[in-house]
Amino acid sequence: MKAFVHKLKKSNKVFLSLYLISLITYIVFYSIFTINILHLSNIETGIRIVLLVFFGLWLLMWFITGLVFLFTKKYKKMIILIVFTLIFSGIFGVSSYYINKIYQTVDGMSKDKVVYTSNLITLKDSNFDSNSKIGMINDSNDVEGFVLGNKLIKNNSLTNEINRYDDYLIMLNDLYTKKIDAAVVSGNYIINFSSEEQFENIEKETKIVYTLSEEMKNQDNVSYTNKKLTEPFTVLLMGVDSENDGLNANQAFNGDTLMLITFNPKTLTASVFSIPRDTFVPIACRNGAYAKINSAAASGTNCVINTIKNLTDIDIDFYVKINFKGVVDLVNTIGGITVDVEKPYFRYNNGIDYHGQVCEQNSNRDFGNSTVCIDPGVQRLNGEQALAYSRNRHQYIGSDLDRVKHQQQVITALANEVKNLSSFEQFEGILNAVEKNMDTNMKNEQILSLYNVAKKIALTALSGKTDEIVSINHTYLETYSLPVWIGYSRTSALGYYKDSLNDIVKMMKINLELEEEKITKNYEIDYNENYESKYYGEKIRSNQVQILMPNLIGKSKEEASNWITSQGKTPSIKYVSPGEAHYNSSVGSGVVADQDIHIDSLINNVGTITIYVNEGKTNVISETIINNTNTNQEDKKEETTSNEVQKQETKTEEKKEEQNKETENKESESKEDNKE
Repeated sequence: MKAFVHKLKKSNKVFLSLYLISLITYIVFYSIFTINILHLSNIETGIRIVLLVFFGLWLLMWFITGLVFLFTKKYKKMIILIVFTLIFSGIFGVSSYYINKIYQTVDGMSKDKVVYTSNLITLKDSNFDSNSKIGMINDSNDVEGFVLGNKLIKNNSLTNEINRYDDYLIMLNDLYTKKIDAAVVSGNYIINFSSEEQFENIEKETKIVYTLSEEMKNQDNVSYTNKKLTEPFTVLLMGVDSENDGLNANQAFNGDTLMLITFNPKTLTASVFSIPRDTFVPIACRNGAYAKINSAAASGTNCVINTIKNLTDIDIDFYVKINFKGVVDLVNTIGGITVDVEKPYFRYNNGIDYHGQVCEQNSNRDFGNSTVCIDPGVQRLNGEQALAYSRNRHQYIGSDLDRVKHQQQVITALANEVKNLSSFEQFEGILNAVEKNMDTNMKNEQILSLYNVAKKIALTALSGKTDEIVSINHTYLETYSLPVWIGYSRTSALGYYKDSLNDIVKMMKINLELEEEKITKNYEIDYNENYESKYYGEKIRSNQVQILMPNLIGKSKEEASNWITSQGKTPSIKYVSPGEAHYNSSVGSGVVADQDIHIDSLINNVGTITIYVNEGKTNVISETIINNTNTNQEDKKEETTSNEVQKQETKTEEKKEEQNKETENKESESKEDNKE
């Protein structure tokens, strides 16, 4: 040891310093590199091990060889090794920066803590005081509407009477009709509800009395699966419409864009099911009560996920929330996307009037000089234009149905552009846009496992097999107008055809390898059909799901009962007399005077429908017809037979009466003749 120290003291001080500096630098950057590269789990494990072993051996070799060259004064060879060592250290530094950048971006996609906001609002012309009635949502899982709302009331020492609601829209309607004086809503309430016709001016018509914001653990960040993204999986993509750049991931959002995506990494096949915002479905967090599907978003991500799961019978593995403003950054980063912009058109009384351009508010929701207008046709769109095209629905006859098609166009265009990335700067820009504008429940290792999918796509592209790069199956849910009564007014919802949905679900389950695809041997070819643009579910208009209550008032008891029975419901008939509730003087006796279910109300979950019939000669107070097919058929036969018998008896009695009258007439005539 003394000899070793003695040699070090006698060695060239300059080269000794260079040796120590290069050695220390190498050790530091190699350690940082090792830590970062170990974060990349499931990515080229063999290559990572080989690299760490190789550079570890280089460290050992340089430690020994450097001393030998130093002691033997082989300075030229030593300089060469110092240069290589410093180059390797630089590689470690640059690699560590980008690896850490990727990992931090991936880690930032899943928001552990977010800011929740609760507002107490009133109408602009209202005053709030201790006598004001407050409306509040009744769902204890609703962070902003219930949990934070109760804290807001407690913090402000409010002792007001509180009315509980199961639905935000009904609560807001009561606010507008002044049945309540204030309402507890999410901080995003303006964006959430301004898309509803009756609340489109909610920003101008309401004011915030109290507000409370609090950073809390992300209640939506729930893990639904431990799947790696190297096996078929599902993702629910939810668009969050925010005026701010970035995503603070409030629980409530507007839910206007909902896409259920399946992806099979083995076949590189994806499917995109865009669910129209106005589709009328049972809402999971409201005990199956029907409402527009976008209203589920007011109660948070879990409510939306469970609602769509119940609708499609497909488990949702992951969710991704993305702020619409992130689309602008994303598209601009990759240099734009190529889209065939559909020509907008309106329907007037005299037919269809075609409009020249697609015009929509910009990402800040500004019109006027900030309005974004796009010419129809194939073209290159920048971020603002892509977002405007994805948002626009008012200039198309299909409204939201056309909008979901346009959104699928934009997604497909993005996928086509991403595979052509040519620089790390573009990739870094995508990472930055995604990190601040996205929230997901995917774990880091799950997201990183997408590397293997990306690698497969890249190798396929390099091999020239462009036909085998990711293929996307598009969908189109056939719907029909459903002007449904929702308790206080009619709303323009959409019903859907069950068979159209089944066609979409079947395709998605096949892509997830949950079902086997059955090959049909007998088929016909329609040469006029464009097979490249096939949309699953399109043009399948059979088996309507939603049933609305018609107006039965003025119908006969039999006609009304038969309709109710035909819908699989039990008719309950109650007779009413003048002066009693439900009696209708404008219709005759034996006719339906009133009904217990409002016209155009949905009757899917109704078991018994009560009709009130103006009482005639019968002394029966009420009767219930049991909904049994066989019994109904027998009752109808018996009723028909009974009616025929009654008619025959009536005819016989009438004939007897006529014969008696004739006999009496003859007798009277005979008596008069005798008198004469």
